[in-house]
Amino acid sequence: MSLFSFPELKRKADALRIHDRSLFNKTASQVLLEAVESFSESDSYDIFLSHSFKDAHFVMALKMKLEGMGYSTYVDWLNDKQLDRSKVSKETANLLRKRMQTSKSLLLVSTENAHLSKWVPWELGYFDGLKDKVAILPIIEREFPGDSYNGQEYLGLYPYITKAENRAGKEKLWVHDNASWYVLFEHWLQGSVPIKHD
Repeated sequence: MSLFSFPELKRKADALRIHDRSLFNKTASQVLLEAVESFSESDSYDIFLSHSFKDAHFVMALKMKLEGMGYSTYVDWLNDKQLDRSKVSKETANLLRKRMQTSKSLLLVSTENAHLSKWVPWELGYFDGLKDKVAILPIIEREFPGDSYNGQEYLGLYPYITKAENRAGKEKLWVHDNASWYVLFEHWLQGSVPIKHD
């Protein structure tokens, strides 16, 4: 099992730009906004991705990676492009509440930028009280990050996410209490808790 890493996500984002030459001069937000298909308020998601907009380049790659693994993923500035994340307003908060209510889990993308975000702590607190299906998705600076994570301060209260192949050989998400206690993400969504693996 492995945590997600910045080098891995950067390669994925760069590969997207190389694969489609029209992406070379576009920002991550432009790429994602152009990829938006019709979006309905009734849509539901496996994952509400809480993150800093300053990490847009990596969030784009992460969203693609998660969806490639079979998880529907909500990113606010992609799915609700009319939102202005720079302003804290009742309208934005109400719309984010609706989206969280139709999401099965919240994964907090833990980066240095996320710790400075206005919205990330609010989203975390709201979702935790709403559904108690919150986990930390740490993005590690080094190439081979391993599978152990110790969250700082309040982030240490939540389980964390790694990725690995399941028995069928498909890469999936895993929810950890620590390196030895974990459960498949889908099972966690259905109420299972991490168990000890030797």
